[in-house]
Amino acid sequence: MLEKVDLSLKLTRGEYDEQVDTLQNRLHLLGYQVYRQKRPVVLVFEGWDAAGKGGAIKRLTERLDPRGYVVWPIAAPQGDDKVRHYLYRFWRRLPETGQIAIFDRSWYGRVLVERVEGFCAPAAWQRAYSEINQFERELTDFGAVVLKFWLHISQAEQLRRFKARERTAYKAWKITDEDWRNRGKWEDYEQAVEDMLRKTSTYRAPWTVVEANDKLYARIKVLQTVVDKLAQELDDR
Repeated sequence: MLEKVDLSLKLTRGEYDEQVDTLQNRLHLLGYQVYRQKRPVVLVFEGWDAAGKGGAIKRLTERLDPRGYVVWPIAAPQGDDKVRHYLYRFWRRLPETGQIAIFDRSWYGRVLVERVEGFCAPAAWQRAYSEINQFERELTDFGAVVLKFWLHISQAEQLRRFKARERTAYKAWKITDEDWRNRGKWEDYEQAVEDMLRKTSTYRAPWTVVEANDKLYARIKVLQTVVDKLAQELDDR
């Protein structure tokens, strides 16, 4: 599946500037409709290290009312989260009706990093596909809008971005030994991503694979996808 993704897609700065204002303004109005119609919205961002998840989320939220959304950066579980079912910490971070919750990494860690790094038993991550599908089905049955994004880049582009981060003082904190170690397991992670996309892309909560070698193209695709989905769900023309 990932081999078929066209990573050559890109936008010029002019094309990007022309579209981003329109989409962000449209999303601002849709954010009000989310509040007015009392619909919870769940946005999930997964992707390779340095794929541009943070940049896409920043452009997505730039003109939203800050009272109407929350961004959850997800790392390794700590405290109570560590001793409970892995979905517990996500259940308690779900949005209220009329609110938007954005997950910068998510429950899919169970079938990605926990699978590849051996942080859970094979039976546990294999069982997680059906658990996650049921979890998302319960959300959509409740009326939630669920959008899931996988930001996809090439190995060569990831290497370029890693080196650029190391050379840039204010970005150096973003690159860690763990990032380099994960890069060494690219094939294992790629297989895990393929399985995830195939087994958890459902009619109600499909995955959107974002061609992210070009950051401008990726940001516009994310914005356009969210705008189109919310306009459809909220019947807002």
